[in-house]
Amino acid sequence: MNILKPAAANSKITALYERLSREDIQMGESLSIQNQRDILENYAAQHGFTNIRHFSDDGTSGVSFDREGWQKLMAEVEDGNVATIITKDLSRFAREHVQAGVYLELFRQKGIRFVAVTNGVDSINPDSLEFVPFLNIFSEWYARDTSKKIKAVAHAKGNAGKPMTNNAIYGYRKSPDDKNVWLVDEESAGVVRRIFQMAMEGMGPYQIARQLAADKVEKPSYYFVTHNMTGPKPSSRDLSEPYAWNGGTVRAILSKPEYCGNTVNFRTRKESYKDKSSKWNPKEEWKIFHDTHEAIIEQATFDTVQKLRGTPRRVDSIGEANPLTGLVFCADCGAKMYNSRQAKDYYMEKRGDKVYRHKTADFYTCSTYDLGKGKFQTVCSSHFIRTEVIREIVLDAIREISAYVRQNEAEFVERVREASAVQREETAKAHKRQLAKNERRVAELDNLFRKVYEDNASGKLSDERFTQLSGAYEDEQAELRQQSVILRTELEAFEADSEKAGRFIDVVRRYTEFETLTNAMLGEFVHKIMVHKADKSGGERVQQVDVYLNFIGRFDLPAVEEAPPTPEELEAREKRRKKLEKQREANRRYYEKQKAKREQQEAAKSA
Repeated sequence: MNILKPAAANSKITALYERLSREDIQMGESLSIQNQRDILENYAAQHGFTNIRHFSDDGTSGVSFDREGWQKLMAEVEDGNVATIITKDLSRFAREHVQAGVYLELFRQKGIRFVAVTNGVDSINPDSLEFVPFLNIFSEWYARDTSKKIKAVAHAKGNAGKPMTNNAIYGYRKSPDDKNVWLVDEESAGVVRRIFQMAMEGMGPYQIARQLAADKVEKPSYYFVTHNMTGPKPSSRDLSEPYAWNGGTVRAILSKPEYCGNTVNFRTRKESYKDKSSKWNPKEEWKIFHDTHEAIIEQATFDTVQKLRGTPRRVDSIGEANPLTGLVFCADCGAKMYNSRQAKDYYMEKRGDKVYRHKTADFYTCSTYDLGKGKFQTVCSSHFIRTEVIREIVLDAIREISAYVRQNEAEFVERVREASAVQREETAKAHKRQLAKNERRVAELDNLFRKVYEDNASGKLSDERFTQLSGAYEDEQAELRQQSVILRTELEAFEADSEKAGRFIDVVRRYTEFETLTNAMLGEFVHKIMVHKADKSGGERVQQVDVYLNFIGRFDLPAVEEAPPTPEELEAREKRRKKLEKQREANRRYYEKQKAKREQQEAAKSA
């Protein structure tokens, strides 16, 4: 093997490698990058090494070789450009003895001289390598021991309610007097408030990101740098595009309870001190400490945004998401109702010599009914209702209840307590009945599964049929068990009635006008909308719609004796009745004519 001497290294570089981890920073100046540089440069000068080049990793652990500076050095090694590698000591080289041994063998095979100054290791002297494996093992043990100590300190800090993050999140800054205290950074906090407001208005993360980029709002990483605030590590900063927001960043901001004034610790964990990436802990293992710093977002707003984010809002053919998505349900079967709408506001229809101008369809129907039709089954009923009617009913309900709350706050709180007690009792009974029904059905399915298994074993039932039936039974059982879990959770999750009323009052106080139903208003006020089957028994189509509001559910206003209608109102009602009757008669004649026409065409074809 050709051992390179300093004088022969002129054609290749002498690589001086320095590394400093976050833990080493606590040791002071003796381990600093600059201190290591000075030691290595002095050693190279004293021993005749020339053509030196530095490779450094600052703030990087030695238990992994996935380091930027080290990888650049290895690229030079693979290209055959390195004659000698010098590092201050073996712990700067690595704290993982297995991989360290692999690299030392690689250097030997490539004829590269390796020197660890303070350990007295020099590969040109084989005797100096005898204790290298033991030194590497000791370095790894030291890293493991240090990791345990740091983890213990971090856990103590986290359990005390102090933020475990190195940096304050976007919207806050660390107090100059106490690094564990977060203060509101008003400029970035304004952007956070805007992001939550846009989410309240029904915009998704990517729509919000697109709007912020269009408005030239600085993205968080760029903002941290330009405002001299500690942010992401330098290697992850991209300052070339200051306004390049992305949906992931917005989604992360919308999910942080910290904006409500809370500290959240133990979100992630590392299973080994060698792991570079963290793993998420289950939410039940998080520790949340309330009111640890000033809130930027109200809790009610945060909760509403989480509910909105949990409901998929797909952009349809019109090019926008439907704000009522996930809110409208069939009162009879409990299923969600489907929305059908078209891009145009109006369409023209020609009937004989006349042309009629109609509003385009925008309505809801029961999803159970629609899916049943696709299978040629009659299940539930259509529960047809126009979207415009739903919005009018919801706005009227919000407007009337808000007016009542403003004028009768104390009475409202008392009525919520009384109504909630009744609703809770009714809901509990209904939930218990459904739970019992689910348990009976699960037992029935167990018996059915046992029977088909026996039939299959005896040859009465084919394997294919057994697989089909058993799969269906298992799917139904899984669905019933999941539903039972939800029902039990709801039975245990009733909040204090006075707190519910207070939170609803806070929402009412935030609004001064109720002229139009906005997306934000829907998100803050409405929990769900239950649509009943239309009743035509009285000659006119009458349909009940129940609006359940956030925190208070369905709330019935005190009965108010209505003044008798005026002659003008009676006259207007009569005109409307006659108009509707005339329209229904015209529609009846038209459809009968169309039906007769189709029958004639079919008769002509059969003849």
